[in-house]
Amino acid sequence: MTAAALKLPEPTLLDEDGLISDFSFWTEDLARDLAREEGITELRDGHWKLINALRAEYARLSAISSIRNVCHQAGIDRSEVNELFGYCLVAWRVAGLPNPGEEAKSYLGGM
Repeated sequence: MTAAALKLPEPTLLDEDGLISDFSFWTEDLARDLAREEGITELRDGHWKLINALRAEYARLSAISSIRNVCHQAGIDRSEVNELFGYCLVAWRVAGLPNPGEEAKSYLGGM
């Protein structure tokens, strides 16, 4: 067996659903790029407040938290999520959180 055959595949930044493959790969520049892909031309204070709240909660739990809980802890009205991002899944993607699984994506995509 050659060294080339043993080489591990390089990690990809985004998975097949366009969600970040590793929480640690995220940067603010990446967030801006992902937001533009979603039609959000500029991330403003409200966007960053929710992005930072989502990332902090994910880092704390290493799991999904309800958007209602994240909003409550960050002092954000739940309706602002849709005003800022359209859907919760878009906020999740821009915040650089990894793929939450099919059931959660369907829940986040419909809110």
